[in-house]
Amino acid sequence: MSDRVTIEANLRSVTEKTAKKLRREGWVPGVIYGRTDPVHVEMEAIALRRALRIVGTTQLADVMFNGQQRTVLVREIQQHATRGDLIHIDFYEVDLASTITSEAELVRVGVSKPTQEGIGTPVLVVRTVEIECRPDALISEIEVDMSQIQTPDDVLTVADLKVPDGVTIVTDPEVVITSFEYTRIEAEEEEEEGFAPAADDVEVIGRGRHDEDDFED
Repeated sequence: MSDRVTIEANLRSVTEKTAKKLRREGWVPGVIYGRTDPVHVEMEAIALRRALRIVGTTQLADVMFNGQQRTVLVREIQQHATRGDLIHIDFYEVDLASTITSEAELVRVGVSKPTQEGIGTPVLVVRTVEIECRPDALISEIEVDMSQIQTPDDVLTVADLKVPDGVTIVTDPEVVITSFEYTRIEAEEEEEEGFAPAADDVEVIGRGRHDEDDFED
């Protein structure tokens, strides 16, 4: 039995009710496309929002309507710009026997040696990578192990990422995915090395016997 999220829907006639009227009644219009002719559906807004919090745009879901089941990915979600209300949703029906491409989010794990020493922290400069796999092998996240970084000069690339069997990273393996940020104290110390303030930059509290003579050229 599938452990995918199920989204209950009804078939929708595009002429029976306007999308605006549907939304006023608490329903969200949508369309399923991909393997067959587009199918127009409507879903209860609260239940749909709850399902979307789980599947996002990177996990499979089963849309159920009129005794039918369509396995889909969420391709596009339209929301009201200020209220955040769901306006429309596009589903892409997948073939479980075919390969698809998607994006996986990079997630930091582990602690680098420079971080343990208080020198600074490696940061991600790439947020997602493109992957290829069968729909039932789809993943939403890939861990980036920061413990591989031993010095501030070390960087990680796409080639350093580990993915499960059946998943291929399409993004160029030479793409750099991390950079290093020094702690503020470390950075300030580097800026101050070799810096000698000019006489005009020195605030003198009280004038003693030296007065102007100490500042003559």
